[in-house]
Amino acid sequence: MKSFSFPPISNHDANVLILGTMPGTKSLELNQYYGHNQNNFWKFMFTIFKEDFSSDYETKKALLQKNKIALWDVLQFCDRVGSLDSAIKNEIANDFETFLKQHPNIKTILFNGQKAAAFFKKYVHLQKSYQLITLPSTSPANASKTYQSKLDQWKIISSFL
Repeated sequence: MKSFSFPPISNHDANVLILGTMPGTKSLELNQYYGHNQNNFWKFMFTIFKEDFSSDYETKKALLQKNKIALWDVLQFCDRVGSLDSAIKNEIANDFETFLKQHPNIKTILFNGQKAAAFFKKYVHLQKSYQLITLPSTSPANASKTYQSKLDQWKIISSFL
C-alpha cells in the first residue's frame, strides 16, 4: 500500500522538531499524527506540558505550536502493508533542507524511535549542525519499555524550550 506523510505541524518560531517515521494505518485513516489511541505520543505531550488531555486534534496541534514544537515525519512517501516501520519499502525522505531554512530557530531534532533516526541518517545530509536525540518510540508496538520509562525519557523536551 502506498503511504504519504502529512504536512508538518509547525510555526516559524519552533525551537524543536520531533520526527516520526511515517503515519501508521490508523493515523492515515483519521488524517491525524499519532491517531492510534494506544500510541502514547499525545499523552506524553499533555503530561510534559502539564495540560489536561484533550482528544480534540486541533487542541493537540495547538499544544505543540504553543510550546514551539514542530512535528513531522522523516519520510514523505513509502510502500508499506500495515503500520510496522520494519515493513517500509521504496521510501523517499521529506525535504528537510527547505523546512529547516524556513524554521531557523530549530536547533534540536528529536526522533520518535530508532527507525525514524535511521531513515533520517540514511537520507538527510544537513549543512548545519543540529542536536540529534533518539527517544523510545511511543508506538504500542514498542512494548520493551514501560509507559513511565518512556515518559521519563521524553521529558527531555522541556530542557530545549
